[in-house]
Amino acid sequence: MALLTPLFAFLYHLPQVYKWLLKPYYVASLFMSIAFLAVRKTPGICDRLATQREDGNSCDFDWREVEILMFLSAIVMMKNRRAMFLMTCKPPLYMGPEYIKYFSDKTIDDELARDGRVTWIVEFFANWSPECQSFASVYADLSLKYNCAGLKFGKVDIGRYGEVSKKYKVSASPLSKQLPSLVLFQGGKEVMRRPQVDKKGRAVSWSFTEENIIREFNLNELYQKSKKLSKTRGDKVSQSQFPPVPEEEEPEQQGVEAQGVESESKKDK
Repeated sequence: MALLTPLFAFLYHLPQVYKWLLKPYYVASLFMSIAFLAVRKTPGICDRLATQREDGNSCDFDWREVEILMFLSAIVMMKNRRAMFLMTCKPPLYMGPEYIKYFSDKTIDDELARDGRVTWIVEFFANWSPECQSFASVYADLSLKYNCAGLKFGKVDIGRYGEVSKKYKVSASPLSKQLPSLVLFQGGKEVMRRPQVDKKGRAVSWSFTEENIIREFNLNELYQKSKKLSKTRGDKVSQSQFPPVPEEEEPEQQGVEAQGVESESKKDK
């Protein structure tokens, strides 16, 4: 049972993992690993290989090869500890209230460029990432506090839309530290992002706490400016929907005009 549970978990998440497993780098690495084992164990081929074993058996691993394989196995397990955690202990999904718009690969560009006065904070996430799932409640609370007509919050699943991941340069690999990524857009253009990415494409470690986000993105200042924008937009909408009513004549002027009409009628008589 202890062996079947990880196997079933891996098969369940296989559709989400196969996209990055089928990249040329991983395919080539897997092919060379299998080729090494096949050459080392195939009779007729392994007999001609050099060996450092005392018994002279060249079809079995010597101490140096065993040491290298154990070292590489430890490195692989350490690098993939987040993926192993995902398969065995997946955090619960956030199901609470939020003011967040979910984008697809066909809607994100149009929505960001629709109104240049609107500031967007967009989270690039992946459903299989434990860090993204843990951050979901924090991001939802921020959207409830700061969402308005001039400041909006959005999300896009780059694990599902690979083209968005490439265009906005957010790596969806389980080995990357770019998930989640928060990007601030103003006028349809990127202004800042967290975590930052250095020249080598490596993400700088950053804590996704509510206090850090409010401070780094100046949410309080952005919210005050966005509220002013929403008021001006609301005034324009109200004026366009309800045109000004023409001013009525004052009662005194109407009375004077009526007396003048009566006096003229009496003179005529």
